Amino acid sequence: MIRSRRPSSPQAALLFAAGFGTRMGALTQDRPKPLIEVAGRPLIDHALSLIRPLGLGHVVANLHYKAEMLEAHLAPLGVKTSVEWPDILDTGGGLRQALPLLGPGEVFTLNSDAIWAGPNPLEMLRAAWDASQMDALLIGIAPDRALGHKGAGDFTCDAEGRVMSRGPGLIYGGAQIISPKLLDQVPERAFSLNRVWDLMQAQGRLFVLEYPGQWCDVGHPDGIALAETLLAESLLADTHV
Repeated sequence: MIRSRRPSSPQAALLFAAGFGTRMGALTQDRPKPLIEVAGRPLIDHALSLIRPLGLGHVVANLHYKAEMLEAHLAPLGVKTSVEWPDILDTGGGLRQALPLLGPGEVFTLNSDAIWAGPNPLEMLRAAWDASQMDALLIGIAPDRALGHKGAGDFTCDAEGRVMSRGPGLIYGGAQIISPKLLDQVPERAFSLNRVWDLMQAQGRLFVLEYPGQWCDVGHPDGIALAETLLAESLLADTHV
């Protein structure tokens, strides 16, 4: 079990917001997926509400599909943008392009298409981060706590949270702390962070932290109603505490 935090702590976050949102069908014909509303707020604003309490010096979003709409939304919020053009760069290429805006050292990354009910996953990551033994620390969701997600999971871990294999187990929740130092080992301009995770796993430096709350995948239309129900139930539970 991951218990302790080392003194180093990321000072920047990258929001992944470049995707085409094809699973959303007609909902993304006139807007990018991060601007689809859940409970009256764009998805990307829900994600930003997790980042703001951290007091980070740099917050960046990578953009591609309908980038101008997201730029107009994010600029008044103080979020810098890294526009990928002419091609989308996937998660690894997107992070590498954004590094000059993020500054040196480890960074948080956060997908913008999930809703969380429970503790702030980024604060959990920061408390558990240990740069002496980790190159990446990912949030994992047990399948029975994941709404709107199909599949048996992505990672199996040992008792310390170190990833032992890729496959059925905890589901990647789209939140992590990651060191960028291995990004240059991938020669392609566009590539998935899975390539980098594989390198880290081979060195025993890829870890997963299990999330104790609930999580909803809003990458498809059915996820919107599921997420709104989850938020309503969470708010009701908070009022009875």
